[in-house]
Amino acid sequence: MAVYTSLGAEQLAALIATFDVGALVSAKGIAEGVSNSNWLIDTTGADGAVGSGGARFILTMYEQRTEVADLPFFLGLLDHLSAKDCPVPATIHDRQGQAYQLIDGKAVALIEFLPGVSVSKPTVGQAEAVGAALARIHLAAADFADARENSMGPASWQELLGACGEAGLASIDPALAGLVAEHLPATVDAWPSDLPSGVIHADLFPDNVLMLGNEVTGLIDFYFACTGKFAYDIAVTHAAWCFDASGATFLPEISRALLAGYRSVRMLSAAEQAALPLLARGAALRFLATRAYDWLNTPGDALVTRKDPMAFARRLQFYADPVNAGVFA
Repeated sequence: MAVYTSLGAEQLAALIATFDVGALVSAKGIAEGVSNSNWLIDTTGADGAVGSGGARFILTMYEQRTEVADLPFFLGLLDHLSAKDCPVPATIHDRQGQAYQLIDGKAVALIEFLPGVSVSKPTVGQAEAVGAALARIHLAAADFADARENSMGPASWQELLGACGEAGLASIDPALAGLVAEHLPATVDAWPSDLPSGVIHADLFPDNVLMLGNEVTGLIDFYFACTGKFAYDIAVTHAAWCFDASGATFLPEISRALLAGYRSVRMLSAAEQAALPLLARGAALRFLATRAYDWLNTPGDALVTRKDPMAFARRLQFYADPVNAGVFA
């Protein structure tokens, strides 16, 4: 269950005054998100001129799952990609040049606000644009000096699903424990180690992409970003975008467009191409694991809506069927 922090108007105004963004005009709490407290911030703008139109930002206080020690990687990556004209929000540094501050032991950061909306039913054009945007950040981050281990890699899937237990998985669905037992060990054992790697987003779901028409205006929420396999990032994005919400219906035209968009910017090696079906099974297991664990461990009175683990169990079944291996061709 997320722990949301309340900051008073005076505290917020004093905090915003430490940045060269003008005076605080308004601060509105944002309900979205389960791990952080967020506010939509409006200010007078750096020049403070009346009628200048002001400026808008997102203020985030990191409550759970984000380690303060990881913030230099996350926020530095945003600055690096933004400087290379990727559609990524830049970090606003305070007057002392700091990317984040600590309030009562919790880190807070001010982030550039980007226009656009998240789409729930992407069009072919939108899917192609997302694939291309993903490839661009893979290339743009090639000279980013920092690195971070993937905290949600295969070892974490095993840990989380092990903590769920066979009985817990069966309580979600009678067939789930057997599905995990069939595919988890085989996927982990076959996991490749020598594919092209670099900085990846690792969580590029539709709600982490802002769009205006077919244009990607923002890739956001890089808080699972890490050093990893580019093809795995493609697999995660494929699993997130190419099915209906239930995971029961595969969307072949969205799949083709997403992959074509990526390949229009960065071609895959033969080894990456061959590994995609396995990596897609891993992507399905990764989100099945976190959803199953949260499903069993989220209190009934929590403000967070649990997400159905079976939506990714169905994706896992799809990717594990040899008949469907050709979707990545």
